[in-house]
Amino acid sequence: MISQDENRILVFDTTLRDGNQAVGVNFSLEDKIKIALKLDDLGVDYIEGGWPNETNPIDLAFFQRILKYRLRARISTFGRTRKPMVKVEEDADLKYLVQPGIPTVTIFGKAWVLHVKDVLNTTLEENLNMVYDSVKYLRDCGKEVVFDAEHFFDGYKDNPDYAMEVLKSAEKAGASFLVLADTRGASDPLEVYEITKKVVDFFKTPVGIHAHNDTGMAVANTIAAVKAGAVMVHGTINGIGERCGNADLIQVIGVLATRFNCKMNVNLRMLSTVSQYLRDIASLEENPRQPFVGKYAFSHKGGVHGDAVIKNREAYEFTDPAIFGNTRAIVVSSQSGTASLAAKAQEMGFEIDKKDPRIFEALKKVKELEAKGYVFENADGNLFLLIYESLYGLPQLFELEHWTSIVTWLGDRQVVECIVKVKVGGISVTASAEGNGPVNAFDNALKKALSPIYPKIAYVSLIGFRVREIDAPSGTAASVRILAEFESNGSRWTTIGVSTNILKAAEEALVAGYKYFLLKFSNT
Repeated sequence: MISQDENRILVFDTTLRDGNQAVGVNFSLEDKIKIALKLDDLGVDYIEGGWPNETNPIDLAFFQRILKYRLRARISTFGRTRKPMVKVEEDADLKYLVQPGIPTVTIFGKAWVLHVKDVLNTTLEENLNMVYDSVKYLRDCGKEVVFDAEHFFDGYKDNPDYAMEVLKSAEKAGASFLVLADTRGASDPLEVYEITKKVVDFFKTPVGIHAHNDTGMAVANTIAAVKAGAVMVHGTINGIGERCGNADLIQVIGVLATRFNCKMNVNLRMLSTVSQYLRDIASLEENPRQPFVGKYAFSHKGGVHGDAVIKNREAYEFTDPAIFGNTRAIVVSSQSGTASLAAKAQEMGFEIDKKDPRIFEALKKVKELEAKGYVFENADGNLFLLIYESLYGLPQLFELEHWTSIVTWLGDRQVVECIVKVKVGGISVTASAEGNGPVNAFDNALKKALSPIYPKIAYVSLIGFRVREIDAPSGTAASVRILAEFESNGSRWTTIGVSTNILKAAEEALVAGYKYFLLKFSNT
């Protein structure tokens, strides 16, 4: 068992088990190993690996494989108490929890009369015996036992005496932690605080909290429990889990560290990395507004905000984003002022002051274009070009004279060929290429035409292409906004094109993308 220091909070991660119950998330054995290693690097105290039984071969294999790594974190199996009227030594599922070399077992038992009677279909006394017998059996096997009192808050509100009796049975049997679960996520922070405080004051065994997010209060409930004396917090990375998910450990750790100065073993600077790592493995969409680690968590769009935070970070930021491995972002838009635009220009490498009249002219241009449907928040390439033109004039890189795409259908197969003509330094260059569509063919032909003059452009890849209608009432005559994302040698940038003609919008975005690359990265 991990020793308890004063004001130290133990972080118990259940991403591999509870998180894997999220719809759309299915971790392979290799996924689970990789995530466990990353969690150990982060510094969590416990990693719940899964529910080993004969129907979960991946979880069984995980507990065997993970022993090859010398993790600092304690690995835990997970399962339920013995079945009603079945002896512990005859309960097959219970035996699976005792995995060789795995030090901890987390076992849940019912703490709500409704579940005991309607789900387990047994008596209240038998349920208490099930809890006691199961915990004692695991302790006799030499395991540290984390007892998870399922539906504890609902059970306490329904019948406080019985809910407490369940905890007494677990403590008497030798449980190392009593974890109070808000399994339906139906409690509020005031209830959680008051009930947890009564449990903490009554029991000698350390108390933990396991909150679900069905009403959006899992993080708040977890913090409330800690304030009431809980010393172990359960949760998942990014809050993934069944239904609405679990308490987001990223947020829980961030709040406990910055608002309550709690001691934890976690490396706060890894939070952003771990959050992104989990999304990548689980193929989950990014939440740019996720507190502490989201791309927009420390972004400033309003002109007043941007100007103030540049002068004094504390004006609009409660802490330094670098603490969590994140960065500040000054976002330029129609809401921005000259201070924000100047700061963004400096961030891009331009030497300019907010009082420079050219910044004012550039800001006017930004607002004029945004009125037409352009959005510079996510189009850093276009913004760079706009500032460059305001400071130095139109860059003389290349001029697109014209291009033609021809689509030929051969039965159920299409052949798309594009011919592009560009002018570079007064010389016209023509190239043709095929693609899987008009835009792809144009992209290939444009790069082919420019490569003899700018060889490095061959290493640029178009990795994202998103189309959005921005004038829906106009139907087929509506304007469209295209965002094109590029990558080269680890650098990424995005450009935008807007037109009532989708191909014209695509042309604008692609041309801007390559001009940005030539100005920013190419020395040729």
